[in-house]
Amino acid sequence: MVEINAVYEGTLRCSAVHGPSGSSLETDAPVDNHGRGERYSPTDLLATALGTCMMTIMGIFAERHEIDLTGTRVQVLKEMTPEPPRMIARLPVVIEIPLPAEHPQKKLLEKAALTCPVHLSLHPDIEKPVTFKWVG
Repeated sequence: MVEINAVYEGTLRCSAVHGPSGSSLETDAPVDNHGRGERYSPTDLLATALGTCMMTIMGIFAERHEIDLTGTRVQVLKEMTPEPPRMIARLPVVIEIPLPAEHPQKKLLEKAALTCPVHLSLHPDIEKPVTFKWVG
């Protein structure tokens, strides 16, 4: 279990502290929802969690098999529903991997990304198309 403590700071901003590490972050409402958009919004954090989780699970697999994934990049686009209630509608993901498309562990690395806990935890109504680009 991980404890995260957050405080509403006013003006649509919150601050949060990660219990185990003491690391902190701040959020702000997006411009299109009454905020200033000067920090990650809560839904931005969810999109960030998806991309970084996919790379992390790929990294765990890669370390076990002595594969260097240094330089792997992810882009996640967050698309909200146009009508209320506001919800995330789509999270298209592009993962760019600096390995050749013929890499012997290609399919298992892709499977690792698709089985990350965040990807598996998101509601099935959220579209999550994933594109893998092998650029090595």
